[in-house]
Order: sequence, then C-alpha cells, then structure tokens
Amino acid sequence: MSTKFTAKFKNNVSFKTVGFILAPIIFTLLWNANLDPTNPLVSKMAAIASLMAIFWATEAIPLAATSLLPIVLFPVMGIMKNGNSIANVYFNNIIFLFIGGFIIALAMERWNLHKRIALFIINKTGKSPSQMIFGFMLGTLFLSMWISNTATTVMMLPVAMAIIIKMEDSFGVKKTYKFSISLLLGIAYAASIGGAATLVGTPPNLVFVKLFKDLFPNAPEISFAKWMLATLPIVIIMLLFIWFLLTKILYKTSKNLKIDRSIVQKEYKALGKLSYEEKTVAIIFVITAVLWITRVDINFGNFKIPGWRNLFSNPKSMNDGVTAIFMALLLFLIPVKNKKSNYKTIVDASVFKDLPWSVILLFGGGFALAKGFQVSGLSEYIGTHLSSLEGTSPLSTILGISSVMTFTTEFTSNTATTQMIIPVLASVAVAMKTNPLILIIPATLSASFAFMMPVATPPNAVVFGSGRIKMIEMIKAGFIINIIGILVITFVFYFLGMTLFAVDPSVFPEWAKN
Repeated sequence: MSTKFTAKFKNNVSFKTVGFILAPIIFTLLWNANLDPTNPLVSKMAAIASLMAIFWATEAIPLAATSLLPIVLFPVMGIMKNGNSIANVYFNNIIFLFIGGFIIALAMERWNLHKRIALFIINKTGKSPSQMIFGFMLGTLFLSMWISNTATTVMMLPVAMAIIIKMEDSFGVKKTYKFSISLLLGIAYAASIGGAATLVGTPPNLVFVKLFKDLFPNAPEISFAKWMLATLPIVIIMLLFIWFLLTKILYKTSKNLKIDRSIVQKEYKALGKLSYEEKTVAIIFVITAVLWITRVDINFGNFKIPGWRNLFSNPKSMNDGVTAIFMALLLFLIPVKNKKSNYKTIVDASVFKDLPWSVILLFGGGFALAKGFQVSGLSEYIGTHLSSLEGTSPLSTILGISSVMTFTTEFTSNTATTQMIIPVLASVAVAMKTNPLILIIPATLSASFAFMMPVATPPNAVVFGSGRIKMIEMIKAGFIINIIGILVITFVFYFLGMTLFAVDPSVFPEWAKN
C-alpha cells in the first residue's frame, strides 16, 4: 500500500545521490583529520562511523548492505585484526530473542490468532465513533507489543478501510472524513507506541539491550519485566492522549455519526470457533510472555518475587533469547489437526523465509559499530572532549536527548539511528560522570516516538499509503504528539523509570567507570 509513497520519499534518487557524494568526502576528511595523534585508530573509526551513518540516513545502499561494511573495513583499517571476532559480534542472544519472538509472531499470523484478538477487542469497545477508534487503537497497541508493528498495521488497515467505506456509503465522504483520519492515524500511532512497551516490540529496544551489555558488561541486567514496568505508564499515557487529541480536538467526529459494527462482527464470526491450532499458539504465546516477565527477580520494595532462572545452577545463562528459542522450537514439534491444512506442524521450515533477515543484519552492523567505538578508542576520545557537560541537570539532559532523537528519526531509520547514537551517549555519560541509563533509555524510547512524517516509521508509511491522509494532516497531529511524547518520556522516566532502574543522578556507578 505504501509503494507509491516509498518511491516518492524514502527511495528518492536525489537523496541517495547526496549520500553517495557526501559519504566519501566526509570519510576522507576524517581519515586525514588526525583527531588523536597518539592513536590513529580514532580517526579511522570516526571515518567508518560517518560513512555508515550517512549511508544509513540516505539509504544510498540498502541498510543491510551498509551493516556489512565493518566485516570488510575493520580488518582492512586495523580496527579489529581478527575476522572471527568481528563476525561473532553479529550473532548473539539478542538476535536469538528476536528470531524466537518473530517465529511465534509468524505462527500467530499463520493461524489468524492475531486477527481474532484484534477483532475481539474492537467489537467490545462501544458503538460511538470515538469508542470504535479507541478499540482499534487498543487492539493495535496490544498486538504491536508482541509482533511487528508493521505487520500489525497492515493487518488492521483492511478492517479499518472496510468500516470507512461503509460509513462513507451511509453518511457521505464529507461527514466521514474526520472519522477516517482519526481512525487511520490512531492505528499508526498505536502501533508505534505499543512496540516501545516490550523488549521485543520494536528493533530499537533490542538494539539497546545488546549494545548496553556490550558497552557496560558489568552493569545490572535490563530484564523484560523491569522494562515493561518502566514503559507501560508512558505507553498508557500516550495512548489516552493520542486518542483524546485525535477524536476530541483535531478531528472531532459528528455525534450524529453512528457506527455500524456489523462489519467487525461479520469478520469475527467468519473466523469460526477457536481452532486447535489457534489454542496451541495462544498457549505458547502466553507461556512465553509469562516466562519473559518472571525470568528474573521482581522487587516491590520489601517484597520480592523470585525469578525462575534461580532454579538453574547457572542462572545468568538463562536469558530471554533462550526462552524465545525454546518456545519457538515447540511450535515445530506440535502437529496440526486441521486436515485441510498444507502444514503438518504449527510452523515448519517455510517460516524461515519470512524472517526479516535484513533487520537481523542491521542489528549486527550496529553491534559491530559499537564494538569498533570501544576497541578503537573513539568512545574514550568523545568522552574526553565532552567532559565539560559534567554537572548538567539530569532533567534537562533527558529532555534534550529525547527531543533530538524524536525529530532525528522523523527522517532516518530509527533502528540505525539508535545503533549510532547509543555508543556516543555512552561516552557522553562517562564524560559527565553520570549513570549512562539516564541518557540511553530515553533515547531508545524516543526513537519509536516519531509521528510527524510518513517516512518516520513503517506504520506511518502504511496508513499514508492508503491515500486517505494528507501530509499536512499527519504533520499537524504528529508535531503535537511529538512534543507531548518528549515531555511524557522525560518526566515519567525521571520520576518513575530512574527509581525502577535504581538510577541515582548524583552517583557515577562503578560498572560504568571502565
């Protein structure tokens, strides 16, 4: 649906040409800059980082292809002399967490469980236009916490369009116009914020977990449960605000407009009874979510719920990636009962062709880049030159970081931007002698909170590609939501998130000093 839009904006030939011309020039200038006379690797790494950043931002070559550059450039330029060490950086437990989670998500899609969940939520949320929109947003948000926000949006869009067309036939295009804008924008925005709520919901979150562990190996683990506790308040506040803004202020729908829910009910009934395969996937899905949430200890002040990983002799080896792969493997073993199906088990080998390997390579490139920042000394160089930031107010720092990330990712890949910025922010935090989480977590969340431009996120692109939304309408709503998102992330993280992650702005943790 977004083909025309993508061709016009995201794959703009002139924009790519700028990347092709600019990247080698900046690369050459930094190569010869001699940033640190005592360590020539600093200039070389800065040149590689700039080359990848420009290629990622302009998509001069495919994002995944840019991600492979370290495999060639690191040994050639002496950043990492061992080719095996570079290759090992690309595949790790976070990648397996992504693969396992995506296999479970594909199983939900294969057996239509995701559609049943969405239609059920929509059908139970009232008859008025605003209630119907809230139902769509709630269903979209919940699904995007667990499966790709792009897939969620693509799935919800046909149902939404069917309702819009039915409304237009009954009340006319003019009366239905504001309803259709609110509904389509609500779906896109709910998909983006829903993904931020879990570690598997959106690529920037997975990038954060892995890079943080690589940069600070002695830091406390960021668990699935702790992340959800910190982010759910942000997501809930944003959901309510976006719904209120769209339906009550910007695109208020006439009270005389009555929703015909027969379309949703018809589609839900067409699914029939819950099949054995759907039940099986639902059970696997729920168990996986519970295992992710309860893997590590959950502390509520003086009360603690022990994590199940303590049952093993080596608890730290039981990470979320192990859980994801184990539960995904079960799907390959459980036979189907539907005799009309072409599949013999819940998922089979064909699922691997649907895995987003380009995103996996994109992850790997980011991990390699972060490793290059470390081993070359570029992180230390950046930190040394930003030491003047020490003493800056944590609140103003979070506000600034969130603002920069939100508006930067309006025009660039949020995954690539997150991969580029986290090593830099780590260096800045060390220079400021503050806890790196104060900078890195708000930046990660802000990468998913870009709502203005169609190119900002795949959900934005999908609904814009429907042809029902004008650019100015998305910009008008998105700009306001961007500002509110920045403020919500800043204040909720400052007053709640810092407590949950045991962050004291006045204390420079031991794990960050080296």
